[in-house]
Amino acid sequence: MTPDEPPARPTATELDILRILWDRGPSTVREVHEALSAARPIGYTGVLKFLQIMAAKGSVIRNEDQRAHVYQAAEPPETTKRRVAGDLMRRVFAGSASELVLHALQDRAASPEDIAEIRRMLDAYEAKGRDQ
Repeated sequence: MTPDEPPARPTATELDILRILWDRGPSTVREVHEALSAARPIGYTGVLKFLQIMAAKGSVIRNEDQRAHVYQAAEPPETTKRRVAGDLMRRVFAGSASELVLHALQDRAASPEDIAEIRRMLDAYEAKGRDQ
């Protein structure tokens, strides 16, 4: 991976680890392990291996200044979510945003608040397009 390349697409477990790091901020392997193992069985060495792989991919940054290495997400959550959604849209839905949204809404009922937020975002997106 070059410095200009975005990190590779994260796996499901890597996304779980990123969510922990986004919520908690920089964390040790032990802290990530405690948070992740509360939701599912996973060993300490498994979490360590995931974090090492993620550091090699560029999705987390490892700070080695302290005795216990501290990891933090390399990108803010919105950047990662945008990249993953765009990749999914291209690979699965042939680049169709409407197909992606349609299938997401058919999979799980959206709350009235979700629908209102989607409408607000679409209105803002359209207004932005008119301003350019």
